[in-house]
Amino acid sequence: MEYPCMEGKVALVTGAAQGIGEAIVKALAEQGAIIAAVDRNEAGLNSLVTDLVSEGARVFPYTVNVGDSTEVEAAVERIEHELGSISILANVAGVLRIGPISSLSDEDWLSHFTINTNGVFYTSRAVVRRMARRKTGSIVTVSSNASKVPRTQMSAYVASKAASTMFTKCLALEYAADNIRCNIVSPGSTDTEMQRLLWKDENGAQPIIEGSLETYRTGIPLRKIALPSDIADAALFLLSERAKHITMHDICVDGGATLGI
Repeated sequence: MEYPCMEGKVALVTGAAQGIGEAIVKALAEQGAIIAAVDRNEAGLNSLVTDLVSEGARVFPYTVNVGDSTEVEAAVERIEHELGSISILANVAGVLRIGPISSLSDEDWLSHFTINTNGVFYTSRAVVRRMARRKTGSIVTVSSNASKVPRTQMSAYVASKAASTMFTKCLALEYAADNIRCNIVSPGSTDTEMQRLLWKDENGAQPIIEGSLETYRTGIPLRKIALPSDIADAALFLLSERAKHITMHDICVDGGATLGI
């Protein structure tokens, strides 16, 4: 699907160097957006940007730790100065560490909230201040279907994603009068590097598809895990003018794994 309304608009994407963030950058590039690709993985970021620029895309790298509010504020100021007014924000940066609650360290817990929650807050706050002055903007936060149901071995991740989900809805409510829409895309298991780190072997997707009574986890009714492009497609729609009357919505892209909750 084409979104001509995105041509020439400035978009900021966090977590841009890999996985879902990379897929969203590529999707926006195909629509002619000018993209500030933000990530703390400088090597991965530069590799992505080099490839896309060689294809004619307008993508620019910004090495930033979204868990540092000072870095975020400086980066947003620089992006607006160098590329123009930010019209689109995709909060994608995230971390995941698994383990039982009793074994989680303070650092394990805090690292999830530093990136998954604080990062969404810092970036959204910096961008929405500027969007509000212009009375326009669209924001999508990539959360997780795990924010809707309890998961064993994933308490810090689930809690941090649930927090960023509700924060984004509050953001949408506060800035609706400024014509700023804020929505959430909640992926299920998606074929990314982060997902594959959880697999025991190349057939690691199959147990997820089948589900597990032992861990109280349903399988995936559509019998497959998502591709990053599946998540990017949903994000692109919500960021576009085709979704101009949609805000505070949380779309679950998980093949039915959370049974429509």
